[in-house]
Amino acid sequence: MNDTISRFSRAAYIAMVAFALIVAALVAAPWWGSVATERLIGEFMVYLALATLWNLLAGYAGLVSVGQQAFVGFGAYVVFSLALLAGWNPLFAVPVAGLTCALLAIPVARLVFRLQGAYFAIGTWVVAEVFRLVFAQVSALGGGSGKSMPAGVVKLIAESKFWREATIYWLALALGVGALAIAYGLLRSRLGLALTAIRDSETASVSLGIRIERVKLAVYVLVAGFTGMIGALFALQKIRISPDAAFSVNDWTAIVIFIVVIGGIGALEGPIVGAIVYFLLREFLADLGSIYLLILGALGIVMMLAAPKGVWGFVAGRYGLSLFPTGYRVQSGR
Repeated sequence: MNDTISRFSRAAYIAMVAFALIVAALVAAPWWGSVATERLIGEFMVYLALATLWNLLAGYAGLVSVGQQAFVGFGAYVVFSLALLAGWNPLFAVPVAGLTCALLAIPVARLVFRLQGAYFAIGTWVVAEVFRLVFAQVSALGGGSGKSMPAGVVKLIAESKFWREATIYWLALALGVGALAIAYGLLRSRLGLALTAIRDSETASVSLGIRIERVKLAVYVLVAGFTGMIGALFALQKIRISPDAAFSVNDWTAIVIFIVVIGGIGALEGPIVGAIVYFLLREFLADLGSIYLLILGALGIVMMLAAPKGVWGFVAGRYGLSLFPTGYRVQSGR
């Protein structure tokens, strides 16, 4: 019997082909789907991207942030500022929003990294609240009541409604798929090896010579930049902005944490599974009002107690599956 070392299994190859086919079909959605379908898939991609990014922070780097809405809101306001005050095409402002948030994350990280555990989580939330209160005082952007994007600015995205909806949809698709691709590529790199080591044991990582603070800072800045672009997309989707919506902890952090916890933290497949479960629950239970939120909370508690690694963690542990392998495994030959 000969043992071989490989990265990809048969299941991984099938998953890659299926993923490519699904993405190809989604690219053509503006021609086979309705506007409502585009918006639903676009929203799914937004939450998939946010969950993937939060999974990198909490699942690998050990940074349990409850303040990622800070960068969502800041990115959204950057787009509105450049479009309304500087006359930019909103699409060109999206990468600028990402770059701005990445730069902003450096001094923010220097501040919140001084805190540990629950204090770090609270600190990130406080930073987000400070941003919300600051933008609520900017009268040029609507103050606390918010502001809508003028029709002339909206038409800069595309002249016709079809191409406007399609452009925003493709941007959402690019961010969703891009977040998965970046996370996968990152975890296969040297930085990814350091993150995996930190996930398994920070103490052992230090003994191996890994500079934990630098690794965490790099991931935090990367996630903040990508989150800022998602916030910019949110501004284009809603064509209106307000401090409460842009910096909502419920919309941009609580739901994202639920998705990762349900799907499986510390695994690339987890956010995908979690996002699918969340959207299915929302579609079937949203009419129940506040009871729907209670069901989500109860389900999250049950999952943490019964399957701490989430749905995908349970499946992967039982059947040994890995659809997006980032390391090598030994396969027994016969």
